[in-house]
Amino acid sequence: MKSIQSTLKQWAKSTGLKERLDKQREELLTDSYIKAFIKENKDSVTNEMLDTGMVKLYEFKKERRACANCPGLKECPNMMKGYQPSLSIERGHLELHYLPCALKVQEKKQKEQSQLMKSLYIPKDILSARFEEIDMDGERGEAGAAALEFALKANPGEDGGGLYFYGKFGVGKTYLMGAVANELFDRGIESYTVYTPDFFREMKQSLGDGTFQEKLDTIKKAQVLILDDIGAETTSSWVRDDVLGAILQYRMLEKLPTLFTSNYDYDELEDHLSYSDRGGIEELKAKRIMERIKHNTTFVTVAGHNRREKR
Repeated sequence: MKSIQSTLKQWAKSTGLKERLDKQREELLTDSYIKAFIKENKDSVTNEMLDTGMVKLYEFKKERRACANCPGLKECPNMMKGYQPSLSIERGHLELHYLPCALKVQEKKQKEQSQLMKSLYIPKDILSARFEEIDMDGERGEAGAAALEFALKANPGEDGGGLYFYGKFGVGKTYLMGAVANELFDRGIESYTVYTPDFFREMKQSLGDGTFQEKLDTIKKAQVLILDDIGAETTSSWVRDDVLGAILQYRMLEKLPTLFTSNYDYDELEDHLSYSDRGGIEELKAKRIMERIKHNTTFVTVAGHNRREKR
């Protein structure tokens, strides 16, 4: 009785299958990517390895061709969208692995950035700010240097020291904070930037939908918190004591840096916070808030003209 193997060989010969397979093999071996792989592994690749790995070679060729004519991540035709094939030799056999392509890596980085650089009510152009775009020798030189130093040395959990940027309207305080946030992102440090007046309004509204504590915890636990334009909000004893006070107390105890921008200096902000919505003046409570701010920030004056005015 003939063996199954000999029968298959005879069948393949009679149907011309062998000739077709040989032709496909030759075509595969002319592929530039496959040739490069064979050349790189010339001391390890054998004919038997190529014969038994024909299916994997075909898949490799097909997927790499798609990558060479990449239509973009959304239109990627590969079996695993955003992944490109890679050949290797394992235990004497060809193996095919899929690795994320450059576009997939970029997409992942952008998703990570959205997690590391969070914001509320901050314009997109601010969030794209970079120190490379800031004139460090100009009017904002001293403030820019302080911001860069903080961004490069920030160590949440170990050092809770932050910055208090004071300056007139439109001098670029928020833009500097955007550059800080981007530099922190490059270091893998989470930051949360919020426009303070709108954030406080949202916190008031969250009392009605039951999300107050969740939102408060998110803000107060951020590795680096940037409170933009503090003092621009309408004074409220509840906001001052139960929101701002709670945030600053937690961050002080956990050594989490907080950065501020304001049109008020320390004394002016204390005066602003002392006014109660009930019509009275609560100097002691305002002083307690300011002591936390002063203790954990370095005061930096941001000089310059109003960059939002047409000149």
